[in-house]
Amino acid sequence: MNNFLYDIYPILPEIFILSNVCILLIYGVLFSSSVKLGYPLLTQNLGWLSCQILGFSFIIAYQQKTLSLLSWSDFLINDIFTFKTKCLILLICLGWALTTFAYTNYEKINSFEYWILVLLSIVAILLIIQSYDLLTMYLSIEFQSLIFYILASFKRTSEFSTEAGLKYFVLGAFSSALLLFGSSLIYGLTGLTNFLDLAKFFTGVGSLELSSWVGLITGFTLILVALLFKLSAAPFHMWAPDVYEGSPTSITLFFSIMPKIAILSLLLRLLTFSFHDFINFWRIIILICITLSTLIGTLSAFSQIKWKRFFAYSSVSHVGFFLLALLSGSLEGIASSIFYVIVYIITMLGIFSFILTLRFYNYSSHYQTRYLHDLISLAKFNPILSISLALLLFSMAGIPPLGGFFAKLFVLLSALQTRSFGISIFIVLMSCIGCFYYIKLIKSMYFSPLNEWKILYPVNKLNSVLLGFSLIFTLGIFYDIELLSILSTLMSFSFLK
Repeated sequence: MNNFLYDIYPILPEIFILSNVCILLIYGVLFSSSVKLGYPLLTQNLGWLSCQILGFSFIIAYQQKTLSLLSWSDFLINDIFTFKTKCLILLICLGWALTTFAYTNYEKINSFEYWILVLLSIVAILLIIQSYDLLTMYLSIEFQSLIFYILASFKRTSEFSTEAGLKYFVLGAFSSALLLFGSSLIYGLTGLTNFLDLAKFFTGVGSLELSSWVGLITGFTLILVALLFKLSAAPFHMWAPDVYEGSPTSITLFFSIMPKIAILSLLLRLLTFSFHDFINFWRIIILICITLSTLIGTLSAFSQIKWKRFFAYSSVSHVGFFLLALLSGSLEGIASSIFYVIVYIITMLGIFSFILTLRFYNYSSHYQTRYLHDLISLAKFNPILSISLALLLFSMAGIPPLGGFFAKLFVLLSALQTRSFGISIFIVLMSCIGCFYYIKLIKSMYFSPLNEWKILYPVNKLNSVLLGFSLIFTLGIFYDIELLSILSTLMSFSFLK
């Protein structure tokens, strides 16, 4: 009985979400053909119910005691990192759901399955974070990927959305094959799949025979490449711009933040715990990805004219900072990586809450912004919205004293502690170059000549609240930076070997 309780207690939020998903699915099927309670009222009701489910799930996760234990026959791990990360994910998902109501209404996304798939993907992400075995890692990532393929192509009336889903499916299936093949090689040579067992087995790995060493390196490389693909790190980023552009804008926001949390937490556990003794090898791969991510992401963003592709390449360059923090393999690097991810997510939520509601009147209808040139002379139409976006873009660029500056500073300090001077200088130069495409957007808002007066659609209240929260966080982190740094340091202690 005690073992059963130990297994159930850590995954109470996941059980709560899954049980409610079943109820929502029955509710949607029963009322989908109703005249009064059908579409679009049904989708709106399921959206509010999904927000309530996420809110109660956050309360359940927050009220749980932080126990350090292994459950489900050592397939899942529960420590302070998983508990804090689950609370963060559920809170971020709640904010994301609240900001997408206006978008789903405007774009007439009236399929109730939209919210069902989102809740299932959140369960998959929570399971990825708790994975402590190669088997659960693969199954959880596949669970997440299958849902993401559907969400990417959810806008069935759009050819771009169909193309995005198909391209994501083909390339994602290829990366899943690499992940499965690499895991099978590791299991075939060691007979182990548990992360703790692998960490013990690889202690003193240099004494192994050459044939076993080559096989282990090959399996580990395939796993690492598959995870870097899911993280959209260069040179495995080729899917990100097309998928970001073709997907519905709300799903683009979901793709830009949620999978990165899950995959990065998995990389932290694999690289700094299970495969820490391979550090001299995986540092080379990570170093190559850092260089290419910052170079390709920064230079490619200059030539973009659409919002989604612009932020796709911008996210690729930010992945370089994620990986730079992992280069040291130390607790300081892990803490700075967690700090950077939190700041990045909240900033992206603020920027996309602006993009989701930036709509213009055109004769008798309204349309959503797709191009960067829609920002021209925005300061004359809505000065408050313009200054809010400008500050968030400055934070993304790393201008002091905003939150993005401290996030990049901590990552660079952790890299300098390991004497990684060359890559640190390179990434600082690329970051300085990257400032120009953020400043170019601000220039178009304030200094570009006005060709025509545009009528802005009123900004939704929920999106305004989230934009304000993101702005306050970005500005206010300067006054109490220790609060977030202590949290990230506390979470990093879970990776002590």
